[in-house]
Amino acid sequence: MVAMLPASAESVQAGFAAENAAAMDKMMAGMDFKPSGDVDRDFTAMMIPHHQGAIEMAQAELRYGRNEQLRRIAQEIIVDQQQEIAAMNLALGQPLPPSAPAPTQSKPANMAHHHSMGSMPSMP
Repeated sequence: MVAMLPASAESVQAGFAAENAAAMDKMMAGMDFKPSGDVDRDFTAMMIPHHQGAIEMAQAELRYGRNEQLRRIAQEIIVDQQQEIAAMNLALGQPLPPSAPAPTQSKPANMAHHHSMGSMPSMP
């Protein structure tokens, strides 16, 4: 017997399931490639989409999940997988993409506002 979820829980579950399915589909499509004959390039051709899929799934956990321990793990996955993607690209001599602020970093436009409030106590 299937338990009925409240409407809000159903929409959260539906959103999470849809995002994960999209991430999996994108990852699998990205990993479907014709071998080049260069083992190193072929390895990264499979691993980069695999890592990107893990990042997208972890982002879905951050959007929908409530377990703080799992949310911390998801944050670590995002950071670790991004670093590994960058390392693989560098190992192949590819330039790093332009840097974007991490989700926990303030964007430059917000920094001026943040600094002007330097004497105010920080919020938890």
